[in-house]
Amino acid sequence: MALKIFFNGKFVSEEDAKISVFDHGVLYGDGVFEGIRSYKRKVFRLDEHLDRLYSSAEAIRLKIPVEKDTFRSRILETLAMNNLADAYVRAVVTRGPGDLGLDPRKCPVPTMFIIADKIALYPEALYKGGMPITIAKTRRNHPSAMNPRVKSLNYLNNIFGKIDAIDAGTEEALMLSVEGYIVECTGDNIFFVKDGVLMTPPCDIGSLEGITQKAVMGLARKRGIEAKFAKIKPAEIPTMEECFLTGTAAEIIPVIKIDDKTVGVGSPGPVTKQLLQDYKELTEKEGTAY
Repeated sequence: MALKIFFNGKFVSEEDAKISVFDHGVLYGDGVFEGIRSYKRKVFRLDEHLDRLYSSAEAIRLKIPVEKDTFRSRILETLAMNNLADAYVRAVVTRGPGDLGLDPRKCPVPTMFIIADKIALYPEALYKGGMPITIAKTRRNHPSAMNPRVKSLNYLNNIFGKIDAIDAGTEEALMLSVEGYIVECTGDNIFFVKDGVLMTPPCDIGSLEGITQKAVMGLARKRGIEAKFAKIKPAEIPTMEECFLTGTAAEIIPVIKIDDKTVGVGSPGPVTKQLLQDYKELTEKEGTAY
């Protein structure tokens, strides 16, 4: 069955969801987006995703053409329209059609669309056995050049990192800051466990503030596990007991090797396994119904 896309105020078939070649989202990556998950006809942390979407838009001075409550309703309608119980939603707002210059003032009407579909980033076997990743040659954008809190359509920095992963024969790549600190992977936040403490890099060195990242830290603290933000260098990887990635699309996936360095015993550890189970239970019981 063909998908129904919410596109600029109405539902259209995926074949009819066409964007102008003069749209600055196409020409310059000028726009913002959110990836959102639903489980058993309930959307997980929808309001947090919408808050981040509107915050990202405000940061680039982009006026989203509908109020937040309306956008919320449109997402739920898109899921219901496509009769999807477990789905991935991509909500996008671009600067809209303009001219061939950069000036955002030449784009009077933003483009808005919502896609609901299935997604599977990694093979199921990797969630059980863990996966190897590489350290990207590409460095993460400096926070002073690109605010990491803005989830923008300009993902070329991440794509360069993904190409590094492909060249290394891995599914994912770990990106470092200009100063050499571990930041995040090309599409996911990263966590380490050391001496029973859960650690993840802070946003101010270039990582996105993750919705799943925040949820996992909350789950860890409920278990009595200390969870904190910390600056970590690649040289510290051999001292880490566990590692995993988090993201809306990826959820939680264990990492067992980074380049030639084995993490812990080379298999998913007890903290990772526990949080995987806790996260699954959380997504099944929490959410906005549609």
